[in-house]
Amino acid sequence: MTVAMSRKLGSMVSLTALAALLTPVAAFAQTVGYGDVSGDGASSDGGADAPAASPRERRGKGERGGSGGKTVQIQPYIELNQIVDAQLSPGSDVVTYTQAAAGVDAVVAGRNNALAASVRYEYHQGWSKRAGHGDSISGIVSGYTRVAPGLTLNAAALAVRTNDSSGGRFGGGGALGGSTLGNNGNSTVYAVQGGPSYVSRFGDLDVSANYRAGYTKVDTDRRDRDFAGSFAPDIFDDSVTQVADVQAGFAPGTVLPVGVGVGGSFYQENINLLDQRVRDMQARAIVTVPVGQSLQVSGAIGYEDVEVSSRDVARGPDGAPLIRNGRYVTDKSGPRLIAYETDGLIWDVGVSWRPSRRTALTAHVGRRYGTMNYSGSFSWAPTTRQTLSVGVYNTISGFGGNLGRVLSDLPDDFVAVRNPISGELGGCVSSLQGNNCLTGAFTSLRSSTFRSRGIAATYNVQFGAIAAGVGIGYDNRKYIAAPGTILAIADGEVDENYWVNANLNWQIDNRSGLYTNAYASLSKSDAYVGDISNVGLTTAYYRNLTNRLRAQAALGIDGTLGSEDFDDFWTASALVGMRYNF
Repeated sequence: MTVAMSRKLGSMVSLTALAALLTPVAAFAQTVGYGDVSGDGASSDGGADAPAASPRERRGKGERGGSGGKTVQIQPYIELNQIVDAQLSPGSDVVTYTQAAAGVDAVVAGRNNALAASVRYEYHQGWSKRAGHGDSISGIVSGYTRVAPGLTLNAAALAVRTNDSSGGRFGGGGALGGSTLGNNGNSTVYAVQGGPSYVSRFGDLDVSANYRAGYTKVDTDRRDRDFAGSFAPDIFDDSVTQVADVQAGFAPGTVLPVGVGVGGSFYQENINLLDQRVRDMQARAIVTVPVGQSLQVSGAIGYEDVEVSSRDVARGPDGAPLIRNGRYVTDKSGPRLIAYETDGLIWDVGVSWRPSRRTALTAHVGRRYGTMNYSGSFSWAPTTRQTLSVGVYNTISGFGGNLGRVLSDLPDDFVAVRNPISGELGGCVSSLQGNNCLTGAFTSLRSSTFRSRGIAATYNVQFGAIAAGVGIGYDNRKYIAAPGTILAIADGEVDENYWVNANLNWQIDNRSGLYTNAYASLSKSDAYVGDISNVGLTTAYYRNLTNRLRAQAALGIDGTLGSEDFDDFWTASALVGMRYNF
């Protein structure tokens, strides 16, 4: 297989199975918060999977309070590295780069605010015509501030560059964005979301409300669209999302022996390409029955109206679809066409078990989207240095809405995990707060809306000088498109991703440390023939030469294993360099 064919295979992977290369994620569906009605102060996943604020947000970040202590850790740095990137199969090709980078990692926490951030800018200069040069910025930020009792403002943002280097593979080494090296085309994903959360009590009445607005943009290089071939015009462009949720209720034992409450939610995502729109509105009544001190049963019944619609592509005199700047042109004069709609009664029955502050389990079954629906979550922290999180999710949205919900679930106390060679963000952040990963939000960059169902589990532990994590998950994404439109070919198509990832960070002594990350994934797609597997291993070592200056070295190998129609693609990378911390 030629290098060009290898790059084409890599681009096909990038458009349909990007998350197969990501660190697994435990960010779960946005849900109805039955916990607020129970009055136990802990929200739980609701079986209706309403596109509303996450349980963590519904509680109100600022409402967690704290010991009153303050933490301020801000670490600016600069780096200068030399990198060798070698294609091992098929064929052989070696290129070298010089990489210069500047960044800052920060964690700020107080009684009324918190912020975690990692932002990095880099420039790379290749030393051959094939290597090329360029620059990029990547970063992740999450935080909140309490502006009044019960009222907090929350915000999160992400910038990640996905690059078609090393044969077109995205996400090399388990990173979100893969290597920024090479000159084969790239896409940059930007996302930002934020809004207020309110939690209060009026007598015996508990009230909570949330609002989030978000924007997501995928800036795709023309060269990457060329590699994508006929799929290029269907690449996601941008979208605007709005999420609102309100709930009020009485806890068991206040006005009645059981808890009673009402709630409502609204979700809308407007996708620029072909004027696609996802709208979901629901109202529900909730009853919570305490069975024991740590166990409760809840039930909800209500009404929901869901609609997914779009317009068709504009066509030229010869009937061919019009494409501008690499994407389909929307026929603004055409009618809005329904891709999916359902309305009527929804119901849910769930259990919530919380035997201690360290253990929580919720499980829900009900009817939604016209079918039976299952969801749940489990969290366990046997010690202050161990966490286990499991989640089952089920949602309808577009790429932007899915990514925005994951950003909403990020903890506000984390350390970013980056690929030690490329510098790009990993799929997870290092945190013991639980929902600390970006899930199958990156499964595909296709513009079509979809129903996403899956399960993800992560385990993180810190013991002595070693911090380790492992994750495993499955994501199923079924696309939704209006009949008779240019996207109709995608309707009913399914992308599936199975993944597993492990990482270990070992501080050998006061002056040196070792980091290792390994991943494996399997991607299946109705859009392409054959399955795609990805495997990789990266190890990095550093040693402090002074209190601020350190030397670093890293080795990595990544493989893309295609069907029998394609050769396997393997690359190896090595880095040596210096880092100065201010």
